[in-house]
Amino acid sequence: MRQLQRYKMIINPKSGSNLRVRSLKMLRDHLLQRGDEVVISLTRSLEHAAELTCKAIAEKFDVIMIAGGDGSVRTVLEAAAGSEVPILIIPTGTENLLACELGLDGSVKTSISALDSGKVRKIDLGRVNGRHFIAVVGLGFDAQVVKYVHHKRSGHITPLDYLWPLARTFWSYKFVSLHIIADGKDICDQPALAYVSNIGRYAIGIGIAPEADCGDGYLDLTVFRCKNRWQLLLQSIYTILKADHRLKTTTRVRCKNIRIEGPETVPVQIDGDYGPSLPLDFTIDSGFAHILTPPAVSGQEYCPPVRYYHIKRWLLR
Repeated sequence: MRQLQRYKMIINPKSGSNLRVRSLKMLRDHLLQRGDEVVISLTRSLEHAAELTCKAIAEKFDVIMIAGGDGSVRTVLEAAAGSEVPILIIPTGTENLLACELGLDGSVKTSISALDSGKVRKIDLGRVNGRHFIAVVGLGFDAQVVKYVHHKRSGHITPLDYLWPLARTFWSYKFVSLHIIADGKDICDQPALAYVSNIGRYAIGIGIAPEADCGDGYLDLTVFRCKNRWQLLLQSIYTILKADHRLKTTTRVRCKNIRIEGPETVPVQIDGDYGPSLPLDFTIDSGFAHILTPPAVSGQEYCPPVRYYHIKRWLLR
């Protein structure tokens, strides 16, 4: 006989523009109909999300579900550190990078499959200047775009909100030198853009670090050497076409410790939020969190990443 489960569902009502209330109700109703317990809480802030997570662990819930974007997910994972209570991510943010990387598309079917027959996967979290990140830290061009977006933000963010900041940054960005050291070796000391990745995908699925794995105990450093906007344009085209490895201006290194030095004015973004000033020191916390993922397909250890997330999201609405 199946043992009844206790589920804590933490929902960020301000997450992105993708909060599908109907889908969350369907998931809740499905669990209640089979006799499980579901307790729902709405977050008032990231700090409140952390408090709800700690309380759920203390009250011995079997699974914690977080419906939110990457910021909410990171907060819940940090609060659950040291506990083996599995976390199920229900992606409702703008990009949902970690969820997509782990095969979670936010559909009711996928969530139920993960709860009933999924696999608990231990994942790493990166750490920069003492602050955790789950996906990518970017220095330079993309961080400047993030700064413009958040400066103008008045509500939910959609991919379209990035178009004007992207164009503005392309014509105004000042390329500066970065001194980058990875595991004690000099990697770069010239004008460049840098990305430190914990997962293999970036915005709209671009493969900044295609070989990155959030469970391998390493960070993936990607450096694009660019002196001007035309080099950046060429680099971007090759990256989108998954051919940037052919360029001598591209360097990728798998490592555990990274230090990046440069002017304090260099913009930095952490998981889509504007970040701290340089210098930056990176480390990796291996096996930090326990995530419920959908069942693996034949021949693979884990469920493959979600492809074409934004198209699927539109079809699911």
